[in-house]
Amino acid sequence: MKTILIFLSLLAASTLQAQVKKVTIQASGLTCSMCSNSINKSLKSIPYVDRVTANIKNSSFEITFKPNVVINYDQLKKKVEDAGFSLAKFTATVNFDEQKVENDAHVILQNTVYHFLNVKEQEVKGDKTIQLLDKGYVSSKDYKRNAVYTKMECYKTGVAGNCCKNVKGLLPSSRIFHVTFV
Repeated sequence: MKTILIFLSLLAASTLQAQVKKVTIQASGLTCSMCSNSINKSLKSIPYVDRVTANIKNSSFEITFKPNVVINYDQLKKKVEDAGFSLAKFTATVNFDEQKVENDAHVILQNTVYHFLNVKEQEVKGDKTIQLLDKGYVSSKDYKRNAVYTKMECYKTGVAGNCCKNVKGLLPSSRIFHVTFV
């Protein structure tokens, strides 16, 4: 019986952790292939990254991951910044399993809290691409433009704070990513 419970726990954990299929990052400030190479090397240094494919024409990097790992968006962003660049756009392809999504509401997937902005109420199934809208993940202009879609303080702070008290299991210090569908 104990073996079955351990197996089921591992199966559930791997199912939850397999939801982010890939991430595409567009960097700003690249001027040459050496710049691209710097970001490529920095991203490849993350242990859970499987492959990084650079597209020099549009300064983007498609990142795929090793199986059964938890993806840390902030760590990916930091690696680009550590290479001396900033993000212009950050998208993630996420597998949704009949998840109800509402405008200006929070959803927890793979232990990551997503706050959906500028979306219609829907039930989402399958692979969908989301764009992160938080400060540092989009241009300052786009960040300000997206602020009209919520009055919640978490958009400014990036953490749950007091605005998300009604979300079960969410601590005030929980990181929240503000997203929309692409």
